[in-house]
Amino acid sequence: MSKDYNELSIGELKEGFVLDHIKAGDAMTIYRDLKLGKLDCTVAIIKNARSGKMGRKDIIKVECPVDYLDLDILGFIDHDITVNVIKDSKIIEKKVLKLPKQIVNVISCKNPRCISTIEQGLDQVFILTDEENEVYRCKYCEEKYSGKK
Repeated sequence: MSKDYNELSIGELKEGFVLDHIKAGDAMTIYRDLKLGKLDCTVAIIKNARSGKMGRKDIIKVECPVDYLDLDILGFIDHDITVNVIKDSKIIEKKVLKLPKQIVNVISCKNPRCISTIEQGLDQVFILTDEENEVYRCKYCEEKYSGKK
């Protein structure tokens, strides 16, 4: 009996959200960064799905309220990801991501003399200073972090 591996079916989502248009291979990083493993909900990760727009893409389906999702972290990771909010098995909203003006405890300052590196328990706060080039600077020492590759 021949099995067609191009046809994959993941059950419908009653309520939750679908992260679509994730760069192929990035789903597990997003899973970890969003701490989805700590949520008491069902998570389905689809890797290397065919996409007319991207060639290949990853998709994450999460069955829990969208309030559990930190859109700032997701916008920082990749603001081109599509967030589809599902209610009663239908897409009720598509959230547009953008670069957050400030991120807290997502990246760490690389300056060894920065107070955020020395003081334990101090939040790592970065402020968006150049949206076009996706540049963030440490709130305390202004060390630069560039998100563009």
